[in-house]
Amino acid sequence: MRVAIIVFPGSNCDRDMMVAIETLTGRRPALIWHKQTNLQPVDLAVIPGGFSFGDYLRCGALAAHAPIMNALLDHAARGGAILGVCNGFQILIEAGMLPGFLTRNKELKFVCKQTSLAINSDASCEFIKSLDSSEKLQIPVAHNEGNFFADPVTLDNIESNGQVVLRYVNEDKKNSGNPNGSLNDIAGICSSNGKILGMMPHPERAMGAGHESADGKKLLQSIFEAIEA
Repeated sequence: MRVAIIVFPGSNCDRDMMVAIETLTGRRPALIWHKQTNLQPVDLAVIPGGFSFGDYLRCGALAAHAPIMNALLDHAARGGAILGVCNGFQILIEAGMLPGFLTRNKELKFVCKQTSLAINSDASCEFIKSLDSSEKLQIPVAHNEGNFFADPVTLDNIESNGQVVLRYVNEDKKNSGNPNGSLNDIAGICSSNGKILGMMPHPERAMGAGHESADGKKLLQSIFEAIEA
């Protein structure tokens, strides 16, 4: 399993993601600085969470035009697998690699909390095929702009094409399980070919060994198994 993590000024989850991936694969992923223009052949490219370029303009807007993005677009055009987490999700949307928008949280406050996620069994994303769709994943979020929005036509296309991969759900029945106001409780979506996954929750922060949950390990392992199949 060859994995590369793209690092921008302000990325702060790159090391956590590196440790998580090395724990599962036994191989340390390469850290690729945003100014590089080449991406060596990899099985999976990861854009981690953080505050790329200080979140100036819009979250991910500057990172989407970094030199490495041309190589990432080429990787995607070849059918390469990409995972974007939190700020990485924002960057993928800003780069036009995923549909929709991510705007300020509904309550206009930074949210950092554990969330419960439902797996969409009808999703076209191969990355989740080995997960039990009846199980709810406990994975935390930490963001200020995670409110997923799309115009009605785009939203209908995303839903009908099976591009919704993860949804926030309410398990305690007392409070809404949606931490940011995302339309249709969307927590993660994939590209039309199912090879690019963007999600707001942080699987690298749910690896057990002191974390509140180990469900991030299940999700990442499912991604690796799908790529290696």
